[in-house]
Amino acid sequence: MIRLLFTIIAGVLLGGVVHLVSVLALPRIATQDAYSRLTPMTRVNAVTPLALADPNNAPMPFMDPAFAVAICRYDLSGGPLKLTVPVSQAYTSVSFYTRNEVAYYAINDRSAGRKVIELDLMTEEQHSQLPEDEEVTAADRLIIDSPTTTGLIVLKALAPEPGLMPQAQASLAASRCTIQTEAPPPPKQPEPAPPPPAPAPKGKR
Repeated sequence: MIRLLFTIIAGVLLGGVVHLVSVLALPRIATQDAYSRLTPMTRVNAVTPLALADPNNAPMPFMDPAFAVAICRYDLSGGPLKLTVPVSQAYTSVSFYTRNEVAYYAINDRSAGRKVIELDLMTEEQHSQLPEDEEVTAADRLIIDSPTTTGLIVLKALAPEPGLMPQAQASLAASRCTIQTEAPPPPKQPEPAPPPPAPAPKGKR
């Protein structure tokens, strides 16, 4: 009886481990994940509006027809990324995902407290290489560290009524997602000291 009980407990534990490993590994081994499905219809480091949700042809699961949706498929290998998203009249949110669909950050217009959600996205290595004089407070410059070099940014704007959907789509269409390729301006050099005055000529005797 005890041996049978141990066998049942071991089977349950083994099944739980296998289930957990399968769930964690699925995003890595799936061939039709969100990133793969969106690759043919989006550009790298650019905002691409998606068509309205259709139950028969949805590029992503669980799309709400009350939301306009846009995607930025990013690649930080060329440098940090600058994201600007004008907020809509109702509600705007921005969510960040790794290449394997792991969510690591989200922000909305309420938490941003501004008419434009603006932030810099970079890897931890790129963040560590920022000059000290560029480190400013989060109130002036929001910096998000991406765990991976590539990933997805999902932009959503709510249309509380069907007639407001064009406005929600327009706010996302005005968003920008671009790599910062410009080199930082060189530090200002101190002005040279003025030359000393020439000595006065001696009088003749």
